[in-house]
Amino acid sequence: MNIKAPRGTVDVLPKDAKKWQFVENKIKGICDKYHYEEIRTPVFEHTEVFSRGVGDSTDIVQKEMYTFEDRGGRSLTLRPEGTAAVTRAFVQNKLYGEANQPVKLYYFMQMFRYERPQAGRMRQLNQFGVEVLGSADPAVDAEVIDLAMTVYRSLGLTSLKLVINSLGDVESRKRHRDALIKHFTPYKEELCEDCQSRLEQNPMRILDCKVDRDHPSMKTAPSILDYLNEDSVEYFEKVKKYLELMGIEYEVDPNLVRGLDYYNHTAFEIMSEAEGFGAITTLAGGGRYNGLVEQLGGPATPGIGFGMGIERLLMALEAENVEIPLEEALDCFIVSMGEEPKSEVVRITHELRQYGIQVDQDYQGRKIKAQFKAADRYKAKYVLVLGEEELEKNVINVKEMATGEQVEIPLDQLTLTMKEKLLGGK
Repeated sequence: MNIKAPRGTVDVLPKDAKKWQFVENKIKGICDKYHYEEIRTPVFEHTEVFSRGVGDSTDIVQKEMYTFEDRGGRSLTLRPEGTAAVTRAFVQNKLYGEANQPVKLYYFMQMFRYERPQAGRMRQLNQFGVEVLGSADPAVDAEVIDLAMTVYRSLGLTSLKLVINSLGDVESRKRHRDALIKHFTPYKEELCEDCQSRLEQNPMRILDCKVDRDHPSMKTAPSILDYLNEDSVEYFEKVKKYLELMGIEYEVDPNLVRGLDYYNHTAFEIMSEAEGFGAITTLAGGGRYNGLVEQLGGPATPGIGFGMGIERLLMALEAENVEIPLEEALDCFIVSMGEEPKSEVVRITHELRQYGIQVDQDYQGRKIKAQFKAADRYKAKYVLVLGEEELEKNVINVKEMATGEQVEIPLDQLTLTMKEKLLGGK
């Protein structure tokens, strides 16, 4: 019997979970300042949501999705990415009819992709992402990028590189597509099997191929920037201008195409340049996807967003030796001696918790010495001791561990006293 976690999945144990909680709370605070609201979607969707939304020619749809048939014969897929799922929710719940536009959303989601597991890229992965639906203003593109950069910087990362590109509008992409087909056709038999099929389906994705990236034809491939029409050029220039006004440095990479079919206009990636981070340097990526809402049955609605891997974020923090501040000290640990004091400790523990104090007690029936050792392991700020003698006097012994100071406090004044000591009376 195999009772280990499936390949490509990991357990996040309590000590590490505190790091995740810190990062997630920091991100939520930033989203609040940027006026983004949280959305939560089902962990699985009808397969068509991803095959139509992400694109049949993508690696995600062709190779990586966990797809199954339910008992009703319906094809369902575990969520491989967030944008299509959020867009489906936007359409189904008619958020395009909300008075406040654009709709600015963020999410924390578990994604599932069947790919070769490696550091920072698992089969079950965790993503933070944002989606803005309902605005074609290039200032929104800049804001989304700014939000992502702010997350990384606020957590202490400094070795970052922002790479941007424009994929142009429909007209620009069609002209570029024709040029790519003409360029790569003479080399078709020299390209990998995937790129041979991409040549007709989505030739731009050849530029994103990891297998053929050193092929000579890549160096001379037509650049999308040479095929942008006037409107697309103007849009891209505004995005760059707004980034510069915010003091955000960037590099333009004409070969940055992203791996999903729905992107147009702005595309971007944020990479770690930290020494020893690893071969896969991308931390976050995203871009504009005007047209996706229509593909999923909604009205014409522009959109832009990004996805950020939490595992890779934690790896980047470790690579840059950024310490996550963790509050590991317990407020109070209560030591009891005897059956009657134990009953009173149960009541006290409950009461203190109701007033916002973090408290624990012994549940192992240990001797008093072992209970004090447990308090030390929990790094308790205060140890409260209640035995038969204290109970008869209706008091409890309170010891402050940092100073060693001990005082006896009447039981009916304990809650008020501990609130004053730990919470400043709040």
